[in-house]
Amino acid sequence: MSILVNKDTRLIVQGITGRDGSFHAARMKAYGTNVVGGTSPGKGGQEVAGIPVFNTVREAVEATGANTSIIFVPAPFAKDAMMEAADGGIKLIVCITEGIPVMDAVVAHRYIRLKGANLIGPNCPGLISPEESMVGIMPGNIFKKGHTGVISRSGTLTYEVVDNLTKAGLGQSTAVGVGGDPVVGLYFEELLQQFQDDPDTDSIVLIGEIGGDAEERAARYIKEHVTKPVAVFIDGRTAPPGKQMGHAGAIISSGSGTAEEKIAAFEAVGVPVAMETSEVPGLLAARLK
Repeated sequence: MSILVNKDTRLIVQGITGRDGSFHAARMKAYGTNVVGGTSPGKGGQEVAGIPVFNTVREAVEATGANTSIIFVPAPFAKDAMMEAADGGIKLIVCITEGIPVMDAVVAHRYIRLKGANLIGPNCPGLISPEESMVGIMPGNIFKKGHTGVISRSGTLTYEVVDNLTKAGLGQSTAVGVGGDPVVGLYFEELLQQFQDDPDTDSIVLIGEIGGDAEERAARYIKEHVTKPVAVFIDGRTAPPGKQMGHAGAIISSGSGTAEEKIAAFEAVGVPVAMETSEVPGLLAARLK
């Protein structure tokens, strides 16, 4: 099994006629994702890689029965795109766009929740359930179907850790890139619970980074609610305070959000933390015995 996306996912691509939207729509379709349509205002009736284009999300949903969308529109228009998806009946919205103003993300996230939908991102690589569905910009060739769930704040580190897992024979049920902005949708605790409830996920990898207290809260949640083996990697051990390290959310401020604090939080609840990404498969395998 998997979480969030699978063979029943019916995907539309918002911004499908743009450079990134058209490129990744074709890649997702080639992977096997059921890409049923795309949207681009004023360009309805066209096709991109054999995928029909609609003017609005509502039109696309009515015509195709889509339940998931992925957003490739410029940052100034991303808030409206996310809200349009929720208003049009989409239940899982994946926003790849980076550079979205924080207040735009706050407004969109609130609206999406009010509509009973879920958001992944923004500023994320998306998610993949290997051999079932890829909704994002991930390199599908490194993923292998299996039983380890992956949750990550970093796209690049997701690929590095997954490559190590796959080479060690540990396939993945679903891998989710939650995004690196200060405000994002589904996060560690919600996804930990989904993997805990998934009968085909037998272990979990969590990839965190400096900034905020999400990892510390995840550690407490694992102690109270997660019974499956978990292994962790935390990025940014050598980051100086006040220095932004790639992600808008990865900033240490006022002495909080450091890698040391996050590592200590996991170790305090018995969750092993890898010093290098290559150590993750071994830590997980040891707990699966």
